Amino acid sequence: VQVEESGGGLVEAGHSRTLTCVFSGTTQNDYAMGWLRQVPGKEREGVACIGWSGPDIYYSDAVKGRFSLSRERWSKTMSLKMDDSRPEDTAVYYCAIRRGVTHTMVCSPHDRSIYWGSGTQVTVFS
Repeated sequence: VQVEESGGGLVEAGHSRTLTCVFSGTTQNDYAMGWLRQVPGKEREGVACIGWSGPDIYYSDAVKGRFSLSRERWSKTMSLKMDDSRPEDTAVYYCAIRRGVTHTMVCSPHDRSIYWGSGTQVTVFS
């Protein structure tokens, strides 16, 4: 299974950015999907995740009300729209997928059954 993120880059504070994740290499589509992020020296943290069957979405307190996860049911593509970006949103954003689990489980950075993308850097400047 391959997982690939895109859409990272520079974004001015207060502006929007959309990240996209696509997975391939499997005929199965019952995967939970999520976004986690990491800054140097800190643990990877869950940002926004959706379970394998939807529709519940987890958002961290840091992004609730500003970020929006979108995924059509059973799709292998997911997006994260980042509105009202802040400098503290600067991080490497990773896409995570795991088959047949809930939104909270795929948001766990310690889960050894998760497939990860290589990450995409988002830098918010003011």
